Amino acid sequence: MTDDAALNDAALSDAALKNAAHSDAAQTDSAFADDQALPTPGVPIARTLEAILMVADEPQSLVSLATAIGAPVAAVRQAIESLVADFDGVDQGDGAPTTRRGFELREVGGGWRFYVREEFDPIVRDFVLTQNPTRLSQAALETLAVIAYKQPITRGAIAQIRAVNVDSVVRTLLGRGLITESFTDAETGAINYETTELLLTHLGVNSLDELPLISPLLADGQEGFDNGR
Repeated sequence: MTDDAALNDAALSDAALKNAAHSDAAQTDSAFADDQALPTPGVPIARTLEAILMVADEPQSLVSLATAIGAPVAAVRQAIESLVADFDGVDQGDGAPTTRRGFELREVGGGWRFYVREEFDPIVRDFVLTQNPTRLSQAALETLAVIAYKQPITRGAIAQIRAVNVDSVVRTLLGRGLITESFTDAETGAINYETTELLLTHLGVNSLDELPLISPLLADGQEGFDNGR
């Protein structure tokens, strides 16, 4: 074999190796996009996310989920949409049986979390209260409602609205993580309180704007108030 022929064969060999490498990379990218490339090979992204969300105590954002499994945010978003449809019993055209589950995957407080479906709330609530009767007192619920609708608000303003001392109740709400100290008034030194993301999670809403209007529930509020609440 001449030197020129040997060089040509070497060049062809290098080109073949490069083409093979590009082909493998393309297949890997395709597999990743097709929901297969994960730290655990062969396990679909959707099922991995399902396992994580099953044990999560708080709503998980797409970014945090993507970071947890090492997948692109776009792939995680697609997998979440697939899970939502799966749990809702929507036929996804893959021939798999469809069953509407008793729970749903809901976006709340900037993240995703499992929740009981609304129609099952009464029976689940009764079960939870039977198993764990500890709950907020009426005074705590009333104080929490005042803070939710009037925030940011000081302890003195809350006491004025409720016409009772609210020191111990505010401490209870702080201890349970339902409210937080937002800021301190520069002039009076009074601490202003606001509700937390944990409250949104417990209520199953994305923002306080989804809270129901209270004016229609009041005897003299049928026409509503200036603030619309």
